[in-house]
Amino acid sequence: MQRIDHPLLSPSLGSHRSLTSFHFGQPGSGPKIVIQASLHAEELPGMLVAHHLRALLETFEAAGQIQGEIVLVPVANPIGLAQRLDHKPMGRFELDTSENFNRHYPDLAAAVEPAVTLQLGGDAAVNVGLVRRAMGDYLRQWSPATELQSLRRTLLLLAHDADFMLDLHCDCEGVLHFYTEEACWPQMQELAHFLGAEAILLAKSSGNRPIDECLSGAWWQLADRLKARGLNVPLPQACCSSTIELRGELDVSHAWAALDAQAIVGWLQFIKMLACQQPPKLPAARCLATPLAGSETLKAQSPGIVVFAAEVGQQLQVGDLVVEIIDPIDNTVQRITAGVTGVFYARIRDRYITAGGELGKIAGTSAFRSGDLLGA
Repeated sequence: MQRIDHPLLSPSLGSHRSLTSFHFGQPGSGPKIVIQASLHAEELPGMLVAHHLRALLETFEAAGQIQGEIVLVPVANPIGLAQRLDHKPMGRFELDTSENFNRHYPDLAAAVEPAVTLQLGGDAAVNVGLVRRAMGDYLRQWSPATELQSLRRTLLLLAHDADFMLDLHCDCEGVLHFYTEEACWPQMQELAHFLGAEAILLAKSSGNRPIDECLSGAWWQLADRLKARGLNVPLPQACCSSTIELRGELDVSHAWAALDAQAIVGWLQFIKMLACQQPPKLPAARCLATPLAGSETLKAQSPGIVVFAAEVGQQLQVGDLVVEIIDPIDNTVQRITAGVTGVFYARIRDRYITAGGELGKIAGTSAFRSGDLLGA
C-alpha cells in the first residue's frame, strides 16, 4: 500500500489542508477502481466502510491477490469535515461559496473533444487511452483559483482514468440505495446485488454534474458528440460510476460497515479484481431498477411537527399515508400521501419542517419528472 497526501490550495494565511489517498496493487496491471467516501462530509457511514475496507485490502495485497489498482480515499472532503456552525456539522455545502461539494464538476467531454477528435481511430482500446490522456492533460493544466476547485481537481486526477468509481454517501434516514447512469447499469448491476440495494435509481443524466456523472458521463457524452459530427469510431463506456447511499446518517456501526465492506470485496472478487479460489455467487436482487425521473419527492405545504406514518424501506401504494404535519397553534393536521407506488427509500431526520421543505422520497416505476433530477 502506498499513502499519498495531496496538498490543497491554501485559502488563507496559516491555513493548509490535504487530501489523502491509499493505493493498492500495481497501476497498469489490470482495471483501476477508485472508492471515495464522505464527499458530503457529515455523511459518515462510508468513512467507516473505508476503514474496514482498507484492512481487507491490505490483507489481499499482502497475499498478491489484487489484479489491478484500487485507490481508496476515506476522507474525500477535508474542507467540509472541518466546517461547523453552532456545534453542528456543515459538510454538504462550502460555507465560502454555498456550493454543494458534489455538484459543478467540469464537463470533461467538452473539454477533451477538440484534443481527441482527429486522433481517434478504429481501435477501441487505443481510443480509450487517447481520451484518458487528454482528460489527464486537461486536469493537470487546470489552475484552481480556490480551495474547493483544488479539491475537485485532485479527486478527478485520482479517478479520471478509472474503470469504476464508487462514491460512498448516505441519506438523512434511509435504506441502502444506489444511483447510476443508464449507460453504466449493465456493468454496475452486480455491485447493487452484492450491496443488497433496496432502491436503484437510473438516469441518463441527473443534472448539475456530480462527480460520479462527471466521470462516467464523459464517455457516453463524448460518443454522442462524435456521432453528431458524423464520426463512426468505437468508444466504449470506459468508466462506470455510482453514488451509493449507505442508509442514514446515524447508521454508523462496525456491523453495518463490515457488512458493506465485505459486499464490496465480494463484488471485486466476482469481477476478478481480487483473486480467489472460488468466486462468490451473485446474490439475488432485492429490487428492480427504476427511473430517477420516477422518484417522487414529498414536500410540506405548511410548517409543523413531522410525524411519519411510514418507515423507510416500506412498500407504498398510491394514497397510502406517509407523514402528518402537525400545527399545534391552529390545531391542524396536514396528511401527505404517496402519489406513486414504490419503496419509501429515504426521509429527513429532523422532525420539524418549514413550508415547502422536503420530507422523503418514493421510488416510482414510471418517469414523470424532467430537468435536474437531484436536490440541492
